[in-house]
Amino acid sequence: MKLHNLKPAEGSTHSRRRLGRGTGSGLGGTSTRGHKGAKARSGYKKKIGFEGGQMPLQRRVPKSGFKNINHKEYLAVNISTLQKLAEEKGLTKITIAELKAAGIVSGKTLVKILGKGELKAKVEVEANAFSKTAEEAIKAAGGSVTII
Repeated sequence: MKLHNLKPAEGSTHSRRRLGRGTGSGLGGTSTRGHKGAKARSGYKKKIGFEGGQMPLQRRVPKSGFKNINHKEYLAVNISTLQKLAEEKGLTKITIAELKAAGIVSGKTLVKILGKGELKAKVEVEANAFSKTAEEAIKAAGGSVTII
């Protein structure tokens, strides 16, 4: 391969039309932009959702519902999961850190313990919230409940 053999790769170059370089080029005058209007001006950018002056879809569609800004999203963990965890790892105290280590919870999620399943192990449980049935089941098994 020599310098006189070098060529750009196939499809890597494009013959770009040079607009606005006089009438002799055939692309002078309005330079393919048409006459007047926003699109003919320099610096034109179309706004997202703009429909040519027609009322945009996001404004035509009626709004409904209510978004509570104080809503808290909890990850549900059943007491059957706690029973499995207590059996496998031999735990007497289950906190959110143990649930993260087991891969049940991730990040900063809030945890709520629910009463589905059966709990036989005497376990101290720490979580963000408990259902009444879960709290009763843990206390009936001889454990304790701590709300963080």
